[in-house]
Amino acid sequence: MTENELREYIRMNYPKENEANEWKEFKNLKNDFNGKEKNDIISYVSGISNMDGGNLVIGVVDQTLEIVGTDTYNYDTDVAKLRIKDQCANVPTDGLTIDEYITDDTQKTVWIIHIPKHLPRLPVYAHSKAYQRIGSSLIDITKGRMDAILFEPVPNDTDWTAEILPQATIDSLDPDAIQKAREGYKRYKPKNAELCDQWDDVTFLNKAHITIDGKITRAALILLGKEENEWMINPCVCKVRWCLKTLDNGNKDYEIYSMPLILAVDELASNVRNTKVRFLRPGSMQPDMPRRYDDFTLREPLCNCIAHQLWTAGARIEVVEFEDDRLIFQNYGPFIPTSVMQVVMNDSPSSYYLNPFLVEAMRNVDLIDTEGGGIRHLFKLQRERMFPMPEYDINDGKVKLTITGHVVNKAYADLLIERPELTLEEVMYLDCIAKRHPERLTSAQLQKLVDKDLIVRNGEEWLVTGENPTTNPTTNPTTNPTTKSAPTMQVNRLLEVMGDGEYSSSQLRTMVGLKDKKYFTEKYLNPAVESGLVVMTYPEQKNHRNQRYRKA
Repeated sequence: MTENELREYIRMNYPKENEANEWKEFKNLKNDFNGKEKNDIISYVSGISNMDGGNLVIGVVDQTLEIVGTDTYNYDTDVAKLRIKDQCANVPTDGLTIDEYITDDTQKTVWIIHIPKHLPRLPVYAHSKAYQRIGSSLIDITKGRMDAILFEPVPNDTDWTAEILPQATIDSLDPDAIQKAREGYKRYKPKNAELCDQWDDVTFLNKAHITIDGKITRAALILLGKEENEWMINPCVCKVRWCLKTLDNGNKDYEIYSMPLILAVDELASNVRNTKVRFLRPGSMQPDMPRRYDDFTLREPLCNCIAHQLWTAGARIEVVEFEDDRLIFQNYGPFIPTSVMQVVMNDSPSSYYLNPFLVEAMRNVDLIDTEGGGIRHLFKLQRERMFPMPEYDINDGKVKLTITGHVVNKAYADLLIERPELTLEEVMYLDCIAKRHPERLTSAQLQKLVDKDLIVRNGEEWLVTGENPTTNPTTNPTTNPTTKSAPTMQVNRLLEVMGDGEYSSSQLRTMVGLKDKKYFTEKYLNPAVESGLVVMTYPEQKNHRNQRYRKA
């Protein structure tokens, strides 16, 4: 295999750096195998294994994929595997393999280390520390990720929600809740709708995997049980507490919902003060007035809390509503997927669930989506409203989701309107800047936003493009009407790419790397012309068919 062929092979099979793939130069394995923490092979083995496993490509340059090769020192692939097992506590043996490639034309050596996922409830350590991947970054393992590993269900575990309650009968269940479950089942499985109408309750509950052979499970009681029968799962608690708070965090109202939770979902959702929000789109005279929360936004997070609650913790599910501001959903238990970003970007559901029997029952009555689309849809709905992205906090053995119901950063909202071509991934990165959390992004992710003209640097602070930085009133140009405003970053960028020639609008747009004609005209071309830094060849005929632009 030649060097070019090997580069293409790597590009085809390991095309993107993320939680599962990493490209590293590591030119000499003597120094790079067990060297500096977070910057050697064993650190990356820990970080990749503590996610879903993946691949470490050694001997290539990050981003460019230029093959530089590596000096394997006195290692062969078998010795290297033994070294990894010695230096990485808990790394699985099965699936740990190393492929060696030596280019025919340049004699450069490249290793690809295939790293298996950690064993259930056993994080992998290097340098006596555990690491993880977020995107293409290697970091110390977070409390949330560590909890997800330590609490990860294993196939032989007893599922608490699947256990039979010997004292419970079909009469322990609420008839209205059973009817609600039937309606959901027919939506989820429309082909069985006619049969469902013919089944008696016992048959239906078995078919929906809510009961087992007619016996009442804990999952059946949680979803469909009469309120007075909660004692059957003591000392566990089956309650959802809704609390309304004022904007200054004062308590205003509350209510506690109990079994059957299939009915509590609708009752709680209808209790939320889902008022309208008024905002103007740029260039529009008619305001948009959407509801703060989509119906899906109210129900999906609550259903996820029910499905993934650690019921044996004896804690309530909490829903906190702040007047005209935001909603918080909280349940006890780990966030099982590797990361929120991975779930959103890849539509990837977890391979494991804390309560698999309950999750299956809820899926069959159309309460949750187990195919990975539910969380992603929450993010898409927030984007459509120009609201901040949902915020997950997965520390302290709890999962807390915050959904904001209004525009927080106008520049961010304006960009979402003006740049509909932005991917959801780019919007999530931009959201971090709008929330003043640039530390959540890697340098490559920040550069991607800069290249897309989505963020600008203001001293030590990153801002969303179009956002007004905090300025000293004594130096604010608006206080002196004779002071001419400095060129914007967009205008400076346009001037940088322009030579001494004359260019059409489409040529200039291509030169700055934009596709959106309207955005380019409004943010780049018009301001440059209005400031006198760029002139038109036909100034009296702005729309002349042969119009060209040159530097003043």
